[in-house]
Amino acid sequence: MKEIEMKLLVIGSGGREHALAKKMLADDKVTTVFCAKGNPGMKQDGIEIVDIAEDDHESLIQFAKDQAIAWTFVGPEIPLLNGIVDDFEAAGLAIFGPNKAAALIEGSKEFAKELMTTMKIPTANYATFSDFEAAKAYCIEQGAPIVIKADGLAAGKGVVVAQTEEEAIEALYEMLEEQKFGASSARVVIEEFLVGEEFSLLAFVDGENVYPMVIAQDHKRAYDCDAGPNTGGMGAYSPVPQIPDSMVVQAVEEVLHPTVQGMIQRGTPYRGILYAGLIATVEGPKVIEFNARFGDPETQVVLARLESSLVDIITALLVHETPEIKWNEQASVGVVVAAQGYPGDYVKGAVLPDFSNEETSVFYAGVVEENQTLVSQGGRVLLVEANAPTIAQAQEKVYQTLATLDTDQLFYRSDIGYKALK
Repeated sequence: MKEIEMKLLVIGSGGREHALAKKMLADDKVTTVFCAKGNPGMKQDGIEIVDIAEDDHESLIQFAKDQAIAWTFVGPEIPLLNGIVDDFEAAGLAIFGPNKAAALIEGSKEFAKELMTTMKIPTANYATFSDFEAAKAYCIEQGAPIVIKADGLAAGKGVVVAQTEEEAIEALYEMLEEQKFGASSARVVIEEFLVGEEFSLLAFVDGENVYPMVIAQDHKRAYDCDAGPNTGGMGAYSPVPQIPDSMVVQAVEEVLHPTVQGMIQRGTPYRGILYAGLIATVEGPKVIEFNARFGDPETQVVLARLESSLVDIITALLVHETPEIKWNEQASVGVVVAAQGYPGDYVKGAVLPDFSNEETSVFYAGVVEENQTLVSQGGRVLLVEANAPTIAQAQEKVYQTLATLDTDQLFYRSDIGYKALK
C-alpha cells in the first residue's frame, strides 16, 4: 500500500509522454498516472490512457478535478501554445509547463532570435522574411550552405539545411509560395550555417532558477551517416563524451541563464522544461533552437539517467522550492523505429512484435490497437532504449533487440551514438 494516494495527469500521446508517465508511475508516492490522449502501447507499463484530446482544455480540466489530480504535466508544444497552462491555472489546478506567452520561445523562431539578440546569447546570424523574392535574393547574396526555417511549428520538419543555393530557393518556394506548413511557414528565418557537433541541453526552470539536466545528442537525419531529410528525431544517446564539460558549463552560463533573465525582463517569466538545441562551434556553444518542453527522443535517454524522483522535482518546482536532482553515470541509447516513407508519406498498419525483455525499455508513439495487437499508425512508431556502463554496451543491447524486426514496413538507423565512439 502506498502511503500517499497521488494521482497525476500527463498531456500528450507520444514516446516522450510514455517515458515521462512511466518514470512518474515508478515513484512510491504515485498510485495512478493518466495520459491524455496517450496511446495503447502505454498500457503495457500500467499507464491509464484517457480519451480526451489535447486541445479539449475544458474536458481535461474537468477530468483533473473529478480525479483529484495532484498536478498535470504537459508533454507537447501545441497545448502549451494553445494556453493549456493558463486555463488550468485559471481553474485553480496545478500544472507544470510554460504559459502561452512564455511558450512563444518555441512557437516563433523570430521571437526566439529577437530574445537572443537582446540578451546577447550566442546564435547564428539570421534574417526573417515573408516575401519570397526578398528571401531568394538574400540567400543568393549569402551563398550556401545555409539554413531555412519555418517561423512557426512544423513537427520538427520545418528546417532545411540547404547545401546549394538551388536547394535553398526550392525550400523557400515550398514554404512561402506553396505554404508547405500553412501559417507556420508564412514567415521564414534564414540562418548562417554553423559548423560543429550538435547537443541538447535541457533544464528544469522556475523563474530565474535553472537546474540543468545531463546533455544528450539527437540524430535528426532519417538515414545512417546523417543522410536523408530532417525528421523529428531518429534516436538519441547520453552522455555525449565528445562535448567537454567546460562547453556545457559555458552553455549554462551564456545561454540558459540569460534566456530566463530575458524572459523575466519581457514580462513572461518561464516555468517548465527549457530545451536548448546547441552546436559546439570553435567559438563556443551557439543556439540552433529553443523548445518549451522535453525533446523527443532525448527524454527517453535523459530520464534513464535520472536517479532522483521526477515527481519530487516537479512537486518542489510547483511551490518554488529547490529540488534535489541526481544523475547516474550510466550511458543510455535510444533508437527510433519509424514507418517506411517517414518523414514523407509513410506506411501504416505494420504489425509490431513484442519487444519486451529485461535488457531494454520500449516507449510507444504512433501506434493503435487492432484485435489486441499493436500496429503502426504514425511516422515515428516506437523507441527502444537500453542503458549500460558504456555507450557501446547500451548500443549492443538495443540493436540485439531490434535485430528481429521485419523491416519491410519499418526502418531504423543502425548508427545511433556512433559519433561518441569515433
